[in-house]
Amino acid sequence: MSVGTAALYAPETMHIQRTLTAKFLGAALVLTSALGWSQPYSPTQDGSAKQDLKAAGHDTKDAAKDTGHAVKKGTVKAAHATENGTKKVATTTEQDTKRAAHATAHGTKKVWNKTKSTTKGAVNGAKEGAEKPAN
Repeated sequence: MSVGTAALYAPETMHIQRTLTAKFLGAALVLTSALGWSQPYSPTQDGSAKQDLKAAGHDTKDAAKDTGHAVKKGTVKAAHATENGTKKVATTTEQDTKRAAHATAHGTKKVWNKTKSTTKGAVNGAKEGAEKPAN
């Protein structure tokens, strides 16, 4: 036997190992029995399954209600946001349409005035050309 192996089988070491094992098993017994006593036995445990199903049904009902309320709230919020967005777009479109109409009217008047003066000049030039004899 080597020195390390001999130390494992020494009487003192074996005594310590037995003592630790006994203490560990004793602690396990105490804790196990304490857990067993902490849960009271109920003769109506057969009815608890029925009660559990009822509770689960009520929980499901409450969850469905909560979901329905959340969906309604989200839908109303989305509808209001859409309404506000539509109003904003309509106002902007109206303003832009008025600006475009004003710019178109201004451009039309400007072109009309230029065309009018050009036309008068052409008419006058034609008259003068018609009155002068050709050489």
